[in-house]
Amino acid sequence: MREARRIVVKVGSSSLTTASGGLDADRVDALVDVLAKVRSGGEKEIVLVSSGAIAAGLAPLGLRRRPRDLARQQAAASVGQGLLVARYTASFARYGVRVGQVLLTSDDMSRRAHHRNASRTLDKLLAMGAFPIVNENDTVATDEIRFGDNDRLAALVAHLVHADLLVLLSDVDGVYDGDPGKPGTSRIAQVRGPKDLADVEIGSAGKAGVGTGGMVTKVEAARIAAAAGIPVVLTSAVHAADALTGQDTGTYFHPTGKRSADRLLWLQHASTPQGALTLDDGAVRAVVERRTSLLPAGIAAVEGEFSAGDPVELRDGAGRAVARGLVNFDAKEIPRLIGRSTRELARELGPGYEREVVHRDDLVLLHP
Repeated sequence: MREARRIVVKVGSSSLTTASGGLDADRVDALVDVLAKVRSGGEKEIVLVSSGAIAAGLAPLGLRRRPRDLARQQAAASVGQGLLVARYTASFARYGVRVGQVLLTSDDMSRRAHHRNASRTLDKLLAMGAFPIVNENDTVATDEIRFGDNDRLAALVAHLVHADLLVLLSDVDGVYDGDPGKPGTSRIAQVRGPKDLADVEIGSAGKAGVGTGGMVTKVEAARIAAAAGIPVVLTSAVHAADALTGQDTGTYFHPTGKRSADRLLWLQHASTPQGALTLDDGAVRAVVERRTSLLPAGIAAVEGEFSAGDPVELRDGAGRAVARGLVNFDAKEIPRLIGRSTRELARELGPGYEREVVHRDDLVLLHP
């Protein structure tokens, strides 16, 4: 943790706002004090993924709780995002640090050109000495292209910027083996894999009603990052300084896997399937066990409306999604390809049809 050079820090709404909505200037300043101090040595780069836009817009719009409908959430985000960035800008200005805002949707992370642009923008902001602040673009995001929580967004951003560490800050100082509000429970200091949490009941969003996540989404985000080779510290915002300087705080998630190609991580965790292909038993074994590409001969059925390049689910005969991949054909083309060999298709339809429906390099298993 102490050796981490590039760090992604995620902070939740409950750590920045009052229970009734609206920004808490003292909380924002306290977080900025820590981030600016850690950054001032010149040895560490920090990207902040900050929730709080919708929560900040509640009080100004006279809303008591986070609304459930998307339209009012977007209205609150429209008001609150400006207030949130203005507060950060003023707070970082005390240290002579400029702030750069980056708003993302899952669509930005799941389309290759947008993904590359987001990566370049964040790298350039860091290189120019600005402090990147990332948030989901709640104002324009639809239900179909939303991350749904900034914890998962933070895990994907950590992978996007090749971070050495992900720090998830909330109002709870780690994962506990029971309800942290009850006596007899204890903090879980380290998690080396899913088995360490198999018997732990993870809580949902808090009672304040200003956020969307809770411990469930934080643990899932930690698992995503750890599986991609990035260590994670999950602790409370008041212990941010300890987390960023390598002190014993919160719950530490050890890396459980190696860094994968960027497109595979977003394909698994950020993309929204536009349709589905049902595979026969032989194709399921080939894709899952031998990690091969999906050929037309192995397809039994197709559903949905999608275009070449869109993400689709690959399902077994029981309807269980076993993989996700980028399809090479439009949905309307696939029915005449079903069950046929590529050689036969090439003879009848032309050489452009002698290719995989989903190439193995653009395919990720959902239950490896």
